[in-house]
Order: sequence, then C-alpha cells, then structure tokens
Amino acid sequence: MLTFPNCKINIGLFVTEKREDGFHNIESVFYPVPWLDALEIIEAETLSIEISGQDIPGDPSTNLCLKAWHLLKKDFTALPPVALYLHKVIPTGAGLGGGSSNGTHMLQLLNQKFNLHLSKEQLIGYAAKLGSDCPFFAENTPCIATGRGEILTPIPFSLKGYHLVLVNPGIHIATPWAFRQITPTAANLDWEKLNWSKPETWQAAGLINVFQAPVIKEYPALQKIMNILFEQGAAYAAMSGSGSTFYGIFEQAPSGLTLLFPEKYLVKTLPL
Repeated sequence: MLTFPNCKINIGLFVTEKREDGFHNIESVFYPVPWLDALEIIEAETLSIEISGQDIPGDPSTNLCLKAWHLLKKDFTALPPVALYLHKVIPTGAGLGGGSSNGTHMLQLLNQKFNLHLSKEQLIGYAAKLGSDCPFFAENTPCIATGRGEILTPIPFSLKGYHLVLVNPGIHIATPWAFRQITPTAANLDWEKLNWSKPETWQAAGLINVFQAPVIKEYPALQKIMNILFEQGAAYAAMSGSGSTFYGIFEQAPSGLTLLFPEKYLVKTLPL
C-alpha cells in the first residue's frame, strides 16, 4: 500500500509559554503544501525500513514511521511486521514537518491496510504521541495550532490560485537550539479575524515567525532569501517552523528564481 505524505508551512509562529513538561506552547497557522514524499508498506516476516532520496541524519531505527508501527503494536498485538519503503523528497530539519507527516501517514496506512478501524479522532490521539506537529497531518487542512501544536482549529480559507516558492539553503536548524533563542511572549493576534484571503496584508497585521530573527542573526546570509522573495513580488514571505526553509506566496509564478540563489539552495515552486 502506497501513500504520498505532504509537508506544511507555518503562517506566523509565536512561542507563548514554556510548559512544566519542558515543551512550549505556540500559536501558528499550519497550511498543507503539495510537496510530497512517497511511503509504501508491504506485509513482511520482519520489520524493516529502506530510505532513499534526501538524506536523513541519525539512526534509521528512530524514524517516526517505525515509531508509529511500534505505537500501534502496543494496542494491536496482532499487527504484523511490514517492510517499509520511504523516498524522501521533502528536506529534513527544514521547518516543513516532513518527518511528522511521514509518521502520521504511516499510522493511516497501517489503519487502512490492516483494518484497525481507527477513527480520525483516534488517529490524532496516536499522532500526538509521535510528535507535536503530527496531528496536523491527520487533519491536513488549514488550522490554527495552539498548545504544543496538537490543538487544531480548522479555519475556512484557501490560497488556491496563488503560487508558493520554497527556498531551502541546506542548513539544518536544531529545534532545541532554536527554542533556546526565544523569550516566550503573547502573540496578541486575533487569528480568526485576519484577512486570510489577502496575503499582502499579513505582514502589516503583525504576522511573523519569532524564530526568523535569531536564525538570521546566526546565519546572516539567509536575509538575502527574504529580500529576493519580496523583490520578485511576493505578497508575503517568511521562514517556516524553526527553519531553515523560507517561502514566498505569489499571485503569479515567478520565473528564473533559481538563478538568483546559490547553486546549493533547493528552490521549489508549487501551485497552491
């Protein structure tokens, strides 16, 4: 059985509070993006994983897809082993939630293939145990995210007709480091009253990613990404997550953007 996990961008991101459990409360809007990995599972005699495409740092045994299998195995003891094939297109450690999406789509695949009869609400519960961003990919619709990112309130808006440019400079930003740079403060935004249909109004409304300033301070060359996106006509541009991917939202797809960035940068244009 095969599926294609997508990624997401953060439209605005605020860290509002450090929690007693060591996590942080946030406020953000998560928006699904059609940039896809490929994930396949086949029933097998032993549990295994094979990864191709983009490099994933660290031990493959810690992959969220394997963690998803073990999580369900605790409650569904008859769940058989699978051979898992993951082709990575979405960069890792890039603020796009690709790993979280892989883990949640793995839960969905196992649910479908082995008829576990889990509801969406139950899948969201399991996804929350995998990671803070994981429940979003069970919804996969624009949502206001609060708590650790697992409390989701769908909001009815679409950026269909716009074009998204993603620019990844190949710099891995460690999430723990990023959070250490932030002093939690209230967002002071009424998320539901923002003019979501007009991205050109978002910056003036105070919609920012609080991780962006410390990441650019650490890597000053990244400011040029923002400058180029706005110079080329982006209605809105920002960093996603804790970085280091930047994105611009355009009314019309810009041409020749790859020539404006260093050759090592990954530049992707997608219709929304």
